[in-house]
Amino acid sequence: MAVAEQPALPPVQVSRPMVPTVIVEDVNIVYTVYGAGTGKGSASAALGRMLSKKRRSTNVRRVHAVKNVSFTAYRGEAIGIIGSNGSGKSTLLRAIAGLLPPESGRIYTDGQPSLLGVNAALMNDLTGGTNVVLGGLAMGMSREEVRSRYKGIVDFSGINEKGDFISLPMRTYSSGMAARLRFSIAAAKDHDVLMIDEALATGDRAFQRRSEERIRELRKEAGTVFLVSHSNKSIRDTCERSIWLEHGVMLMDGPTEDVLAAYEAKTGK
Repeated sequence: MAVAEQPALPPVQVSRPMVPTVIVEDVNIVYTVYGAGTGKGSASAALGRMLSKKRRSTNVRRVHAVKNVSFTAYRGEAIGIIGSNGSGKSTLLRAIAGLLPPESGRIYTDGQPSLLGVNAALMNDLTGGTNVVLGGLAMGMSREEVRSRYKGIVDFSGINEKGDFISLPMRTYSSGMAARLRFSIAAAKDHDVLMIDEALATGDRAFQRRSEERIRELRKEAGTVFLVSHSNKSIRDTCERSIWLEHGVMLMDGPTEDVLAAYEAKTGK
């Protein structure tokens, strides 16, 4: 008697444990602006106000940049941060990186957060090559690691595609060239938490594709990536989760397509 063939069992799906890397708990960030509305904008006037022990209350303004924001990020996630100008996106990243103390609330991070922004300072009087070396050392690489990754960093940035620019001082670079090199330096290292502020908005489409692919590699290597960008396409291509901020308030946190759909319906962007 023939034995009926048993159907093959489906493969067992092993879910990866959700490991928190960043916990933002009811965070408020407030800037105090002195001399607001006085009309005295010179550097000497600002210095005088800083040195003066007496400040009129009418000349002090408090800007509530981030308001009661809470969320948890997990290892392996790429999270987009969207919102209009002045919504608190960059401020939030600076706080996660430990560069800006919250007025209230708490931020916990597992590992060392690294903030990459297009406005981060480079040493303009030094060559691009020297900045590659110093940037790698500043991120904790050994000299041997920097040496072995140097060519890959330069090639990834595309700095030398139209000439030997890597040997020129950074002050000769366009803002786009500087931003591409900065991203390339930061992306050469595996980060626990990498925060990118508008980096993908700079450069041609080929460089953006390389950047997006590198972010996916970072995620596979168990890092967490935050991306602030005004390019909805970059967010869609890179992030499966997004957070929408407006006027410092978190309006939505969820799957990228859902968040962007709501954002585009509200703003028309």
